[in-house]
Amino acid sequence: MRFWHFWFNSFILSSQYNPPRFIEMVMVLLALVMLMIWTFTPAAPFMILGWSFIVGASISILVREAIAPTPEIRINQIAALFFLILSFYGFAYILQTL
Repeated sequence: MRFWHFWFNSFILSSQYNPPRFIEMVMVLLALVMLMIWTFTPAAPFMILGWSFIVGASISILVREAIAPTPEIRINQIAALFFLILSFYGFAYILQTL
C-alpha cells in the first residue's frame, strides 16, 4: 500500500510542478498504449488516435521550448521533430492503405 501511496503522491507532485510537461507525458504515454493496441489488433482508429496524440505532444513540446527554453532544449527539439516525422510517416501509411 505504501508503494501506491508514494506513486500517487509523485504523480500529483509532478502534475503540479510542471503542468505542460505532465500533459505532454500523458499524451505520449496514451499514444504508446494506442500504438501497442494497434499492433495486436490492426484497427485504424487506434493508429490514427495514437499518431494524433504524438503530433499534439510534439507541437506542444516545440512551442513550450520556444517560449521557455530549458537546459536540454536541443534534445527535446530533436525528439519532437523525430516524433513529428514518424507520425507523418504513419499518416501517409494510413492514407496509402485506405
